[in-house]
Amino acid sequence: MQRSLLIDPGKCTGCVQCELACSLEKEGIFNPSKSRIRVFTFHYEGRFVPYTCTQCSEAWCMQACPVDAIALDAGTGAKVILDAACVGCKVCTISCPFGTVNYNSDTGKVIKCDLCGGDPACAKACPTAAITYVDADQTGYDKMRVWAGKTDAGAMASTQYGGT
Repeated sequence: MQRSLLIDPGKCTGCVQCELACSLEKEGIFNPSKSRIRVFTFHYEGRFVPYTCTQCSEAWCMQACPVDAIALDAGTGAKVILDAACVGCKVCTISCPFGTVNYNSDTGKVIKCDLCGGDPACAKACPTAAITYVDADQTGYDKMRVWAGKTDAGAMASTQYGGT
């Protein structure tokens, strides 16, 4: 079963515990600038949005890499950087439409979320469950339930089938 990160910006308080946990897990230091996840702050709206690699099925980063330094982890479904093969050309950073592949100037290699090998530090550290690690096939169910609840038929179906 493939799993993925489910991010609910409505639950995010901007505490950046996810960034700190990620940087500690991946770099051994508490330094949000070394994190593979970012919390974007929208001051005027008073909201925060955690954002990281979506592990997209197209994986433009993987397709664009001229030295095949990005590979699929069959166990987690993550597209992972193979440090030994990465030459730091940054082609993958350009090809990612979401901007979630970044260059680490300390190592001369690129970095991106690899789901921590199936035990994401960001999800474990999130105190409000704004980031959870769930069955990939069910990432849209909560949104569907909310949308269904906005209609009379949806509210009846939600009640009938054990929804909230």
